Amino acid sequence: MKRLLAAGAVLALALGAAQAQTSSTTTTTTRDTTGSISITPENRTVIHQYVTQHKVKPVQIQEKVTVGSTVPSSVELMSVPDDMSAKVPSIKQYRYFVWNNDVVLVDPSTKKVVQIIQ
Repeated sequence: MKRLLAAGAVLALALGAAQAQTSSTTTTTTRDTTGSISITPENRTVIHQYVTQHKVKPVQIQEKVTVGSTVPSSVELMSVPDDMSAKVPSIKQYRYFVWNNDVVLVDPSTKKVVQIIQ
């Protein structure tokens, strides 16, 4: 009888371990326009509204602009205005331009796109 109980306990442990090993994790992928800096959705709205209200002239370039791409030297990068960086301090060190109605933040030392705000 003791052997039967011991065998039952071992079987129960084995089944429990098997169930623990069958758990899975699901991840989803979305189109990402975020780069090496993180900007909250609220601050993204603040930045986009600022550019729209101040009628910043968009840049006309043929190359596709993506996070991590290098901006052509012909693109004039603008400094982030003090009133915008006061609301979103994390962007003060970057430069920006407008392309296809998006605000493109660029690291001025590398000319690489770090964020695209749609």
